[in-house]
Amino acid sequence: MKFVEVLKKKTEDNPGTRTPMIAFLGDSVTQGCFEVYQKGKSFEVVFDSLAGYAEKVKKIMALLYPKAPVSILNFGVNGSTAPAGYERLIRDVLPMKPDLMVVCFGLNDSNGDAEGIDIYKETLKKIFQTAKEEGIETIFMTPNMMNTDSSKVSPGDILEPLAEVFAKRQNEGVFDAYMEAAREACKEENVVLCDCYAIWKKMQECGVNTTELLSNGLNHPVREMHELFAWQLVHTIMNH
Repeated sequence: MKFVEVLKKKTEDNPGTRTPMIAFLGDSVTQGCFEVYQKGKSFEVVFDSLAGYAEKVKKIMALLYPKAPVSILNFGVNGSTAPAGYERLIRDVLPMKPDLMVVCFGLNDSNGDAEGIDIYKETLKKIFQTAKEEGIETIFMTPNMMNTDSSKVSPGDILEPLAEVFAKRQNEGVFDAYMEAAREACKEENVVLCDCYAIWKKMQECGVNTTELLSNGLNHPVREMHELFAWQLVHTIMNH
């Protein structure tokens, strides 16, 4: 990737080269949201951005390129979809002119069920096209699986039915279809793909209880699983 060349330039000429920047555009997982609990008739979300994959990417890059400190711009927003992400791309990301943008959507978009797949795919393509026009290198990272077992979720008359909906969407292949649409969008727009979802699916095939890798059994990965995202992203950056 060209971003590796940016790191090389900064390493060779620290004072004469601007700080390399990576923008992360995504949803609650990108923002650094973990456990979700029911409090009355609303939700209480545990925010811990320092444990999120964006910050972990920064630490890995500091290890690999100590003379080229990378600036991390986190544009993840709890509850966000690809269409909302496109609006933030225009408003927030483009003015910052990052060297690389990592995009990750799908968990909330899938609330549209099968009928929402086309909108999801077309919006991703619009995000990719806009970034390309602005000269921003882009990686699309597929997210984690949602829960497959609704019995692990924290109690609550809102959370328990929600976990059942998520499990149905995951187990009946609807979320798989969203991820396949994302892969198609990447292929059609020549965008680099970091397919973490495929790794989660492989773990499931190998007997891993993936629901146990989700914070309170819902749809946010536990803190340790952000290491998977971070290392896969760095591997993708270094090998494309």
